[in-house]
Amino acid sequence: MGLRVPIVNAPMGGVAGGRLAAAVTAAGGLGMVGMGSAGSTTALHDELPHVRGRFGIGLVDWVIRKEPELLDAALAAQPVLVSVSFGDDLSWVDRAHDAGIAAATQVYNRGEAQRAQGAGIDLLVARGSEGGGHGDATIGTLPLLDAILDAVSVPVLAAGGIASPRSLAAVLAAGAAGAWLGTVLSACPEALTTDASRRALIAARETDTTSTRVYDIVRKLPWSQRFPSRVLRNEFVARWSGHEDALADDRGALDELAAALAADDRRTAPVDAGQGVGMVTGVVPVGQVVEQLCVGAEKLLAAWHLET
Repeated sequence: MGLRVPIVNAPMGGVAGGRLAAAVTAAGGLGMVGMGSAGSTTALHDELPHVRGRFGIGLVDWVIRKEPELLDAALAAQPVLVSVSFGDDLSWVDRAHDAGIAAATQVYNRGEAQRAQGAGIDLLVARGSEGGGHGDATIGTLPLLDAILDAVSVPVLAAGGIASPRSLAAVLAAGAAGAWLGTVLSACPEALTTDASRRALIAARETDTTSTRVYDIVRKLPWSQRFPSRVLRNEFVARWSGHEDALADDRGALDELAAALAADDRRTAPVDAGQGVGMVTGVVPVGQVVEQLCVGAEKLLAAWHLET
């Protein structure tokens, strides 16, 4: 795809808008616009004017089932890459190819990777349990990458916990074609992230995340139980973890969450974050983050090559 650096941003819903995508592309990677749980045709059209150059669009399987027009709009926008994840139906791959667009999806084990390759997927994302947001929380990034690289011949991006030159160098040395980065870009000024979320990300340590379904349950979002969301621990998660059955019918909890979202109160509202969040130490422009990651990784890999 003509990238100068092996970086693709994860299409994080509510974070990866057109400006973030444009900044990643300008830095030499591939910028992705994310349509997450709240994705819609209207939301996509709002973000597309901000993209520049090549870009991709990331979609969620159950969201495009609810609003098929969103997939239509994504293909009509003519990105170079469309990703659809969190579902078993890969019939959309042929539609992407018919439109001249490459197809990607996230996978969580060897069998899924082989099935996706058989369906014509051009690019796989091996998303480990360290990653922020929704995903299977079963296998870490490096063991997953090992399994998938042994099973397929298409390029594989590594995702989950990659937030420093060291972790980027590690997945490249292991054979990944590049990195699918999320948390490390979430505090950048180009992201759609709220001010309170940025402060929470910057203050967090690598031990401050947890995988939970409480936010999906309280909002009655049709996420599969297989895909909890890794978020920063907060008061709401602590109160409701282990009490999910009661939460499903608690109208007061839903009202509390709505009020917290309106007030940008992250003691209650969610902040998606992976286990690499400890490396997020400030509000740094995307270009600077990408340069630091890639220059540092290149030095580490060059030193390793010389030593061997």
